[in-house]
Amino acid sequence: MTTSEAGVHPRFGAALDELGLADVRGQVRRFPEATRTAAEAAAAVGCELSQICKSLVFAADGVPVLVLMDGSSRVDLELVRHQLGAGKVTRAAADVVRETTGYAIGGVPPFGHLTRTRVLADRSLLGHDVVWAAAGTPYTVFPMAPEALIAHAGGTLVDVRERAA
Repeated sequence: MTTSEAGVHPRFGAALDELGLADVRGQVRRFPEATRTAAEAAAAVGCELSQICKSLVFAADGVPVLVLMDGSSRVDLELVRHQLGAGKVTRAAADVVRETTGYAIGGVPPFGHLTRTRVLADRSLLGHDVVWAAAGTPYTVFPMAPEALIAHAGGTLVDVRERAA
């Protein structure tokens, strides 16, 4: 693992600068192995799975929406649909994710996207002092207090986590 500015995705680095978060650049960690999944990221960082913040793009009546979810949980699409007042919510296709965010699946950060997208942040993220999120590539992550991460993402705090049966 390395920690350096060299590992910062250019668009994500620009977003950090625009948000006044230049100090976060030095906290981005780059790994030789992919951290594309929450489990891979947690193993690389050495944290609990629930400390990973997944950035997931869905389509609500065809309109992209970003859902921030803790790594150990799944998104309940019906709860997302209800939150948005949408008729139908589906997982967005890979090309829609890239067109909307500018990043590939597995590297989508919670902010710094090509287009402004509605953001829902699951309350489960608040269960930790620090969470880790993708930093623009499937090999990079960064730490941040969940409240700050949600605020910088422009997220609305919601309960959209799938409940155990």
